[in-house]
Amino acid sequence: MAATRPSTADNASIAKAIPRLRPASFPLLSYGFRPFFLGAAIWACVAMIGWIGLLSGALRFATGYGAAAWHAHEFLFGYVSAVMTGFLLTAIPNWTGRMPLQGGPLLGLVMLWMAGRIVMLMTDVIGAVPGALIDAAYLFVLTAAIMREILAGKNWRNVKVVGLVGLVATANAVFHAEVILSGVPDYGMRLGIAGIVALIMLVGGRVTPSFTNNWLTRQGAAVRPAPLSRFDFASIGVTALALLLWVAAPTWQGTGAVLVVAALLQAMRLSRWAGLHTWREPIVLILHVGYAFVPLGAFVLAVSIFRPELLPATGALHAWTTGAMGVMTLAIMTRATRGHSGYSIESTPITSAIYAAIVIAAIARVAVPFAPAYMTELLYVSAVGWIAAFGLFVLSYGPMLVKARRQSHEYGC
Repeated sequence: MAATRPSTADNASIAKAIPRLRPASFPLLSYGFRPFFLGAAIWACVAMIGWIGLLSGALRFATGYGAAAWHAHEFLFGYVSAVMTGFLLTAIPNWTGRMPLQGGPLLGLVMLWMAGRIVMLMTDVIGAVPGALIDAAYLFVLTAAIMREILAGKNWRNVKVVGLVGLVATANAVFHAEVILSGVPDYGMRLGIAGIVALIMLVGGRVTPSFTNNWLTRQGAAVRPAPLSRFDFASIGVTALALLLWVAAPTWQGTGAVLVVAALLQAMRLSRWAGLHTWREPIVLILHVGYAFVPLGAFVLAVSIFRPELLPATGALHAWTTGAMGVMTLAIMTRATRGHSGYSIESTPITSAIYAAIVIAAIARVAVPFAPAYMTELLYVSAVGWIAAFGLFVLSYGPMLVKARRQSHEYGC
């Protein structure tokens, strides 16, 4: 996936350059997106049910971590890390021309991720330190694996992606250390959120205008997304600075001021991608909707810094987590699954229902601090929307993920 806008001919060349897969005994282990997208979606449902159980008192586990810390950890480093893995293990072979990770090595990585989920449910039994060591190992192993592929393929321009994955791995380790030492994972959580938002800016900033350009070209539309320019680099740089300031000084008003500027620049960046012209195709439009939560998150977080009595930071953060991360990851998962499984890259009624459910979940969760009188109702709406979105993904996309690819002329993720 290049930073420039590939033409139709370019896409055909990329498709031909994708190396043939080695024969795999199980289609589920033929490509990284298959087990990790399926596992991520299942875990998204299970973890949300677990979170509801912890809040209601119906379930009791991970008491050493606390309900809020467990919930935050399993979203950032459980769910999101799985989607991130599935995407990268699928994209990197396209970037490098090398064979994808599959078979036994892929199964080993999946099992290491699953081990992290299990130990995070059993910290009361095995202890926080052993659980932290097992869970933290996964992201460091992933970082090493993708670094090896990118260096072997001499794909230097994407080394920065490896750096961001390493940053998320470090954030996970810091998260665990803070919980064990002080009980409050402040820096680890902020660092993890910052790293994932940066990945969305980088990867989402490539795929959203690229896929939009491809769709508009097929429609014969005259309008096109603006090409990559210095403005994009400037908006990314300012937002990266805002994220770093927020990690280091989350209540400083200077951080809030930079976040406001970042929000404006990211909103302008999104407006240059011709998203309004994609309203007829939800599988393209949802990328723009997901990215819109990046500037929204920066703005509401700035408001929480300037007026914390009106908007607590914990409420503001859900524009980035439930919003940008939840919506964008499902947008990528549905598109990549269809494209790499041999299905047409277009929205079906079930796919549109998935998008509607996750957007409703995100809007309801973001609205909670603005409508405290309806907090309980909004939280229920958000939880139901979240479970519905990922439940529908498992039911409708699960069969695509476990079966061999269909013969098709469609390519891309």
